[in-house]
Amino acid sequence: MISLESVSCRFGDKIVLENISCTIASHLSILGANGAGKSTLAKLICNLVEYDGSVRVNRKNIGEYSLKERAQLLSYIPAKLEVYDSFISLEAFVLLGRFSYKKSLFDYSSSDKKIAAECLEFLNISHLSSHPVSSLSSGETQLALIAQALSQQSKIIIFDEPTANLDPKNSKIIAQHIKGLKEYHQVILITHDIALAAFINSPVAFIKNKKVHFYEQEFFKKETLESLYEVDFEKYGVKFD
Repeated sequence: MISLESVSCRFGDKIVLENISCTIASHLSILGANGAGKSTLAKLICNLVEYDGSVRVNRKNIGEYSLKERAQLLSYIPAKLEVYDSFISLEAFVLLGRFSYKKSLFDYSSSDKKIAAECLEFLNISHLSSHPVSSLSSGETQLALIAQALSQQSKIIIFDEPTANLDPKNSKIIAQHIKGLKEYHQVILITHDIALAAFINSPVAFIKNKKVHFYEQEFFKKETLESLYEVDFEKYGVKFD
């Protein structure tokens, strides 16, 4: 369970989120306009950005967890892989997810290697194990990020725009995996894709004007969407049941 109390976040003079108090007890999809603060909300939950207020995970302040404890508790999957060793193999990249469990200074245990291999197999990319990460396609790279997160065996997984820049086929593959992971993990999804959020079928947090507004199924109704996004969807060819 994640609890935020009087949380605010700013970058310089710009206030991104202001005085937010809420409890995230289960799965959640986070939507909002560009620059609304979706990724910022996810990153402050992981203690990756500075903020005012209190963020607790399982009733403990997130800042009180050690780095290893935090890695075992939360996995954050960015929209794309930007910083990595160009020559690292997919297998070695996924093994990095086991770093918080690593006991030897020199090598991962056989158990760590088995878990990493099982994650690759689960996502059907084990045939790419020896390939450099830099050689993977966009869809394969996204699966690599998910595999690394799964190898962390964390209870909470946060996806930040997981289908951005993917074609429809790869988007469908990623969406199906995310939905399946809800059975074993608390899944927090950040997305602009309303169809993806509807498919994942979690409660929605919509960020607007520095505040967070929560919705259940009523979010996907025409009136709600057009009010929040200030867009006439049908004018642009979007049809509603």
